Amino acid sequence: MAVDRSGTPIAMISGYEENPNAMFVLWKDHSAIGEAAEINQLCHEGPVDYTRYEGGTYSSEWFWAKILHLLRADPAIRDTAYSWVEHCDWIPFLLTGGHDVHSMKRSRCAAGHKAMWHPDWNGLPPDSFFTQIDPLLEGLRDRLFGVTYTSDQAAGTLSDHWADRLGLSTSVVVAVGAFDAHMGAVGGQIEPYHLSKVMGTSTCDMLVAPAEEIGDKLIKGICGQVDGSVIPGMMGMEAGQSAFGDVYAWFREILMWPLENLLSQDQMKNAEREQLVEKMRDQMIASLTAAAEKVEPEGSALVAVDWLNGRRTPDANQALKGGVFGLNLGTDAPKLFRAMVESTCFGARKIVDRFQDEGIPIKGIIGLGGVAKKSPFVMQILADVLNRPIRIVQSEQTCALGAAMFAAVAAGIYRDIPLAMEEMGSGFDRTYEPRAHYAGTYDKLYEQYEVLGKVIENQISDHE
Repeated sequence: MAVDRSGTPIAMISGYEENPNAMFVLWKDHSAIGEAAEINQLCHEGPVDYTRYEGGTYSSEWFWAKILHLLRADPAIRDTAYSWVEHCDWIPFLLTGGHDVHSMKRSRCAAGHKAMWHPDWNGLPPDSFFTQIDPLLEGLRDRLFGVTYTSDQAAGTLSDHWADRLGLSTSVVVAVGAFDAHMGAVGGQIEPYHLSKVMGTSTCDMLVAPAEEIGDKLIKGICGQVDGSVIPGMMGMEAGQSAFGDVYAWFREILMWPLENLLSQDQMKNAEREQLVEKMRDQMIASLTAAAEKVEPEGSALVAVDWLNGRRTPDANQALKGGVFGLNLGTDAPKLFRAMVESTCFGARKIVDRFQDEGIPIKGIIGLGGVAKKSPFVMQILADVLNRPIRIVQSEQTCALGAAMFAAVAAGIYRDIPLAMEEMGSGFDRTYEPRAHYAGTYDKLYEQYEVLGKVIENQISDHE
C-alpha cells in the first residue's frame, strides 16, 4: 500500500477514499505481470541477479512489480505516495503510534521474500537498478528501508490511543510482523526439513533448515530463501500454489451458474430463491466430494492442471492457465471434480520434487489451515499422490497461535521461538497415511500432468 511520510495510507487521505489504487493490493492481483517480466529481464541480463535469493524469478504477486504498476497506472498515486508498506509492517506501526514511515520496523520475512532485500547488497538493490527499469522508481529506495527485523523482536509498545481502545496497558509489547502463513508454520510446530503446508484458497509452503547447512546453496524456482523469515537463526524457504481451495470454489461456481441465473427469471419469491441458492452452494462441495470418493484413480479418464491463477512454484509464472485433458461424453461433475482435486495435489508434488531436485530433503509433511482441517478427501488424495504421511496440526488457528508465540518471545516470556513452540504448541490430531496400492497409478497420472503442463506452458509462450 502507498503511504505518505507519516505512514498514513493514501486511502485514508481525503479525496482518495474510493480510489482502489490507494488501497492495499492483495497478493493475488496479477496486474503487474508485465512489470515482473521487466524486473526479471534486467536481473538476468545485468551484472548482479537480484532474484537469486528469490528462487531466480520475480513474481507479479510481489512488492516491486505492484509498486511499479501502480505508479505507471495512476498519476494521482504517483504524486501523493511517499513510501510503500506491507500490511504486516503497517499494523504494528499503527498499534505503536508510529508517525514517521522511516521509523517503521520492517519485517525480515516480507522484505526478504518479496522485496529482494538481502545482506549481500546491503539491503535493497541499488537505486541505479530500479531507475534502469523505470525512472519513476528513482529515489524510492531511500524512502523505504535498509534494516529488517525478525518477528521475535519488539516493534514497540501499545500507544495511548490503542491501549485505551483495546482496554489494555501501554506496557503491552507489540512484536514485529510477518506474513500470516510463516507465523502459521511456527504455530504448527514446523521442524527442520519438514514441509509445512498452510492450505486454504491457495497454499503457502514453508521449510526451515539450519543456515550453516544451506550455506551458499541457491534453491531455484521457489519463493525465496531468507535467514530468519520463519524461525530466527534458521534459513526460511517458501513455496506455494496460487490456487488450491480456489480451484474447488471455481468449479462450484461453474455449477451454480444455472441456479443463480435461471432461478432469477422464475416467479419464485426472492427470499425463497436466495434461500435455495445458498443451500445449494453450502452443500455443493460436500455432495461432489461424496460422489468423487467413489471414482477410482484413472476412473475419470481425466488429467487436469491446476494453474487457474497462474503458477507460484516451481518457477513463478502468473501468465499460465489451467487445463483439462480427456473430456468425453461420459465425463460427469464428480469425475471432473476429482480430476481438479488431483491436479492441486500434483501441483503440491511438483513443489516437493523441486526442493529435492535442488538438494533439500523433505523429511515430513505438516498440514494446517482450512482444507487440511476440513477435507479428509483432499488430504487423503494428497497423501496418496505424495506417497508420504501427512500430520495435521490440532489447532484451527495456527497463524494466530504462531503470532502469539512470537509475541511471547518479544515480551520476554520465553527465551526463543523453539521453546515457545514446545510450550505453546497444540500438537497433531491425526495423520493421513498413503495407500500403497494407489502409488503406481498416481505416478502414471503425475507423468501425464507434467506432459500436459509442458503443452500449456509452450502454448502460452508461443502466444506471448
